[in-house]
Amino acid sequence: MSKFLSGELIKLGASVELRELGKQEGTDVDLPPIVLARYGSDPAKRNILVYGHYDVQPALVEDGWDTDPFTLTKIDDKLYGRGSTDDKGPVIGWINSIEAHQKAGIEFPVNLVMCFEGMEEYGSDGLDDLIKAEKDKFFKDVDATCICDNYWLGTTHPVLTYGIRGCSYYALTVSGPSADLHSGIFGGMVSEPLIDLTHVLAQLVSPQGKILIPGVMDLVAPLTAKEEKLYDDIKYTMQDLYDATGSKTNLFDNEKESLMARWRYPTLSIHGIEGAFSAPGAKTVIPAKVIGKFSLRTVPDITPRALDELVFKYINEVWEKLGSKNKMEIKLLHDGMWWLSSPTHWNFEAAKKATKAVWNVEPDLTREGGSIPVTLTFEEELQKNVLLLPMGRGDDGAHSINEKLDMSNYINGVKTLSAYLHYVAVEPATA
Repeated sequence: MSKFLSGELIKLGASVELRELGKQEGTDVDLPPIVLARYGSDPAKRNILVYGHYDVQPALVEDGWDTDPFTLTKIDDKLYGRGSTDDKGPVIGWINSIEAHQKAGIEFPVNLVMCFEGMEEYGSDGLDDLIKAEKDKFFKDVDATCICDNYWLGTTHPVLTYGIRGCSYYALTVSGPSADLHSGIFGGMVSEPLIDLTHVLAQLVSPQGKILIPGVMDLVAPLTAKEEKLYDDIKYTMQDLYDATGSKTNLFDNEKESLMARWRYPTLSIHGIEGAFSAPGAKTVIPAKVIGKFSLRTVPDITPRALDELVFKYINEVWEKLGSKNKMEIKLLHDGMWWLSSPTHWNFEAAKKATKAVWNVEPDLTREGGSIPVTLTFEEELQKNVLLLPMGRGDDGAHSINEKLDMSNYINGVKTLSAYLHYVAVEPATA
């Protein structure tokens, strides 16, 4: 993918460098290179940085896909395939924009600075270090940043995103016997790691979504009347939630509480158990070692280290109460901070005008529940405003089976990206 992107950009006249990052920590595996590219070098034009990623989540037909996940398939004006909306489609959208300007004979309005990585789905290994090292070199003179790696809130109304939650991801390991055991022989004789693990996991969060770790909610910034008012006019219905999930398993029965739970409050999710028997059929095994994976999505004003302290303290206390002879270890796998920007910055004003020009409506200003850690890195290191300008819809199924991107969103998305570049080229530089 990095070579493909490089080839497409070079054909369009961009200068391109594949920046190698060395080995993945603790392995002999080469990290995928970051594609650094520039299109245009006119000192009279603004330098707009765009970011995207060319890696994707895993996908197998047997997961439940209706098509080959790695062959882009058009069905009923929808493009199905892994990465169609997250994030290969939007990345190709920037290339389409350059190509369209050339074919139409229209001068490109800005100098486009591009950063496309290949490790976003695994924590962006190596990217933060590169940004810090290149902030006064490759990224020097960047005036604003635009990231196209998120989605509309629903399915009918475009949005601009000014905030995202952070994510702290943990692994809870419980180990006992030196090898897996037969439950008919050893069941009732030994302390079983999987039983211990499920007891601990069950005490992290309630079925209603309440985080049971003491002190976490005390770290959250209070809700102000001004912030609460922002939720009143957002075009989102409970039906949008039903359509996106394919169910009515909502924890809240109104839009405002649902959106606040997604955007401005922390959540805890349990993702899976490594080492437990999960194949079809019956297997009477006692696993010798199991690892539970869970994460917390974080919001202002939660800091990762303060959260770690609360998580580790609580799990150790719960473990002590079990009185188990097994061994337990809790560790952080990776984390990323939340991000909150100013939706009245000139970068956002340009995006509002572009959205109105293409979609004939004013975009909703939203926050997002997912995490894009590089957003904060770009803002902190370059000291420039960052905008999230989505292409896809809320029902695209990113990270799920049958991921798709509607053709109308793809085509109008490219138009919006292009219009944004024209508006941001001339928008007065107000705060």
